[in-house]
Amino acid sequence: MSGALEILQPGAFTTVQDQGRYGYQQYGVPPCGVLDGYAAQLANLLVGNPAEAALLEITFAGPSIRILSPCVLALTGAEMELLHNGQHLGGWRSFAVQPGDLITMGIASRGCRAYLALGGGIDVPLVMGSRSCYTGAGFGGHEGRPLRQGDVLPQGILDRGNDPPWVERAIPDPYIPEYQTNWTIRAIAGPQEDYFSQSLVTFFNSEFTVSPQVNRMGYRLEGTKIRLDPGMPASIISEPSLPGGIQIPEGGDPIILLSEQTVGGYAKIATVISSDIGKLAQAMPGDRIRFQQVSVEQAHTIYRRHASMLARLKELDLSVQSFASMGRAYFNSEIFRSKVNHYLFQL
Repeated sequence: MSGALEILQPGAFTTVQDQGRYGYQQYGVPPCGVLDGYAAQLANLLVGNPAEAALLEITFAGPSIRILSPCVLALTGAEMELLHNGQHLGGWRSFAVQPGDLITMGIASRGCRAYLALGGGIDVPLVMGSRSCYTGAGFGGHEGRPLRQGDVLPQGILDRGNDPPWVERAIPDPYIPEYQTNWTIRAIAGPQEDYFSQSLVTFFNSEFTVSPQVNRMGYRLEGTKIRLDPGMPASIISEPSLPGGIQIPEGGDPIILLSEQTVGGYAKIATVISSDIGKLAQAMPGDRIRFQQVSVEQAHTIYRRHASMLARLKELDLSVQSFASMGRAYFNSEIFRSKVNHYLFQL
């Protein structure tokens, strides 16, 4: 283990995350982990890491970093300026850096969260089986907090096995989401939809605005007020909360729970499907959201298709050289684009 990245400026809110810790909610410990699992997995894929490797989750404005040892990096997720020694680089591709190099990231122009992967992963200690930072309790990640100026992040060992030497990799364009300001988020009614028999149709036919009250715990929406049926209690007995649950508090403004919650006492009108949590995590304050109702069976189908397409992507030759030949023409064909868009980003 050696220091690889020195934080010169930390950005707005940058933490070390992985795919999360599970099995501890009964003790008050939420899963945490990356909010956009899709972008995070692809960042790790580009640098040759397993999907569960720890990386940086960057919210809204990126850090400035000095490189301390030779390594490979990749940035995915929100569109933000990326400079390597003052030269512009694109996201969704890997690049090699050397000691003394400077990496600078700007403010997100589209999307909200970016992911910076380091070949070998960020080697912070495991806490309850995960390297994810839980700022609410001050553990995990790097010293249990967002990054600060002067922090040095250690690099894990990248086990390439029989893989060939590193080559520059890129994600084919059809696999790269187009971040928007108007979002359609798929959700299943419930678990307390019977509390909202008069409001359920309204909920799925209304447009909401993302309020400034957003963080890793959840998103509060503004717009049409969603009301409980007459006679229904304002709150319920607290029950376990999972990412995607949409609570309706007394004021009527929906709150979408994310990865740093354990229990909740408000009735939930709907639940965002797991395949769309990453989309939701890219919404910014002021963006508009509509919910599309799907069934449990449709949600399962979407999940399986999503997993299948990701598995296919991991089997592709992602080297930039392969794109220079016939591979790029195929990946950018309308047929292939439509197929990926259907499986990954639509019903």
